[in-house]
Amino acid sequence: MASVSLARRHSQRANASAAGVATRLVGVSDTDIQFRTDMTVELVRGHAADADVLFAARVSTKGEQSLEDVNADATKSAGLINYLMRDRHGSPFEHNSMTFYVQAPIFVFREFMRHRIASYNEESGRYRELRPVFYYPGPQRNLIQQGKPGAYEFVPGTPEQTDLVEREIKASCTAAYESYQRMLDAGIAREVARAVLPVTTYSSMYVTMNARSLMNFLSLRTKREGTHFPSFPQREIEMVAEQMEDLWAGLMPLTYEAFNKNGRVAP
Repeated sequence: MASVSLARRHSQRANASAAGVATRLVGVSDTDIQFRTDMTVELVRGHAADADVLFAARVSTKGEQSLEDVNADATKSAGLINYLMRDRHGSPFEHNSMTFYVQAPIFVFREFMRHRIASYNEESGRYRELRPVFYYPGPQRNLIQQGKPGAYEFVPGTPEQTDLVEREIKASCTAAYESYQRMLDAGIAREVARAVLPVTTYSSMYVTMNARSLMNFLSLRTKREGTHFPSFPQREIEMVAEQMEDLWAGLMPLTYEAFNKNGRVAP
């Protein structure tokens, strides 16, 4: 992580922060531009278990007796979970909830919010001063696209290309943030000054969804061998999806196993 110091003149700003609104990303100082190559995903609330699938499914045949399954030992009913997944009886997988906190570049969130199967709340560039934290592709990120639309792959770049990408992104982001600061110092509103910031700027949000919605998201935003419907996600959103998947797998291991066993198709 690299940083470049900037002069800050908060005392000249009448609109430096909205009352009651936090003004920092975790770990970010007021005087540094920071560059990252990673994503942050935390499970802040999870009301999700394999047993949730069972009582929801069994109400169709047991009625009120399905209440006995609310706290059932799900390991004894792995076959039922697999059957529901295999035959795509999807609604029993909706009776749960997971809330994730995510830090990622703005361009990742714009892709994420194409999925209209979740609830989102994102930090605002109108109500707070955006922090100088920017993404650039690390050396492990493939840079070169080969092939035609619908049949392409990404392969590694040369060391020179990797250095060029890092150098140009860092220079561009530094210049953009300096412009942002100059406008804020001149009294320009945050919602106007933010127009110069790039989509590689980190933002943060909470996203809440159930397991069925998450499986739909994972089926489209991760690339795995052996899936029924291959997907070709941009690597940066896949980095977020992979962390969400790992957290969900710990909450609902039998559902997760059935998802993978049946070709990673959302029921």
